[in-house]
Amino acid sequence: MRKEDKITVIDQIAATVGEYAHFYLTDIATLNAEKTSNLRRECNKQQIKLVVVKNTLFKKALEKVDVDFSALDPAMKGNTAVMFCNNANVPAKLIKQFAKGTDIPKLKAAYVQESFYIGSEHLNALVSIKSKNELIGDVIALLQSPAKNVVSALQSGGATIHGVLKTLANR
Repeated sequence: MRKEDKITVIDQIAATVGEYAHFYLTDIATLNAEKTSNLRRECNKQQIKLVVVKNTLFKKALEKVDVDFSALDPAMKGNTAVMFCNNANVPAKLIKQFAKGTDIPKLKAAYVQESFYIGSEHLNALVSIKSKNELIGDVIALLQSPAKNVVSALQSGGATIHGVLKTLANR
């Protein structure tokens, strides 16, 4: 590859890293063509960008970004495919679902919510991370709960008071 081509690829990867909030480094080297196509298809459905990169080019692209990604260096050995996504847990769920029985794709590392996760033992923790929309929904549900309880108590209490008054009026 010519030096100009490498510079272009590095710039494209750096732009992609800046475009997405989260990325996962995976190893998909032993997948056959059919399974690789299925993985790419699933990634497209779930709005994940899957890119196979050379580790040296990816490291140089990460150097162009303002964040210090040196914690990921130990994971950048062998074949590396990068899953870019704006939802924190979607790639982890896909990796877990796709790897049932085969352990491929294998999680090497992840950069999620400005934190580094090195090693496949963090996959379950990454699956359980809630997305921004899920957290907002939880907060709204918590805020609505007391108001719903008050309204419910007032509605049921009104019927009870009405029943007591009606009984007293009949006597």
